[in-house]
Amino acid sequence: MLLTPLALAVVREAAAAGKMTLGLHQNTSPGAGYRRSLEGWAKAGIKYVELTSNLVDDFLKTESLAVAKRVLTDNGLTPVSAASGAGGIYEPNPKRAEALDGLKKRCEMFATLGLNRIYQPTATAPNAKFTADDYKAAAVNMREVAEISSQYKLLFMVEALRNSAFISTISSLAKIIREANHPNIKPLFDFYHFWSGMSKFEDLEAMRPGEIGHVHFQDVPDMPRELLDSTTRAVPGDGIAPVEKILRKLAEKNYSGTLSVELFLPRFQQGDPFEAATEIRKKSEPVMRKAGVL
Repeated sequence: MLLTPLALAVVREAAAAGKMTLGLHQNTSPGAGYRRSLEGWAKAGIKYVELTSNLVDDFLKTESLAVAKRVLTDNGLTPVSAASGAGGIYEPNPKRAEALDGLKKRCEMFATLGLNRIYQPTATAPNAKFTADDYKAAAVNMREVAEISSQYKLLFMVEALRNSAFISTISSLAKIIREANHPNIKPLFDFYHFWSGMSKFEDLEAMRPGEIGHVHFQDVPDMPRELLDSTTRAVPGDGIAPVEKILRKLAEKNYSGTLSVELFLPRFQQGDPFEAATEIRKKSEPVMRKAGVL
């Protein structure tokens, strides 16, 4: 009761540090479509969602962007991030200019829907080959991407995919983003790509406080790594990854945003979105609570 308003604010800020919220990525329930996935998740108590361009596109074939936004607001949902669907914007390639035009359209669309973040994975053709000069060009290209998204007041984020022939580790990603030296671009940390790929825990240790822009939240099943692919991602708590340890480290790095559960399990992708969200909440929230981030 003796605390001044300023001191009280400091106490509240300290208490909130490292706290995170649970969200769902639309890749988890694509079979339900844009509206039904969001409505089902909201019914299950989900408040934060991540959108995908393909589901929005399908919805816009018969509805307007204003209606798409009302689906979010009417269900009390906050969109925290969106996949741009603009491949080929990092590495040098003959179709990059076309990809950047597509990115601009996505930025405009998602800004209208009320988002403040957008991202693109580092996917490439499996047999693609790159040189040291290509990585230097990537820093320049990422700076250009960051400048484009800043015009729409969207933070741009890059996700390193475990099977990318170009950027597959958070250490390589962080190095290139730092070389890009633009305030509007950050790494996106994905639990599954991190633990099942070539990244090391030391790579996460080396991340700077506040450097991570968003997080995809999954577990890794107990099976040979050689057999892992996108469809084998597990619900947090169902696998063998040190999920709680990683969560605590993210908190140490001052991450306090949404943990967006992105799964490609067929039973979720083609199943009832309410049931999927209910199961994910039931398993994920205790893990978050045990790690001290909920």
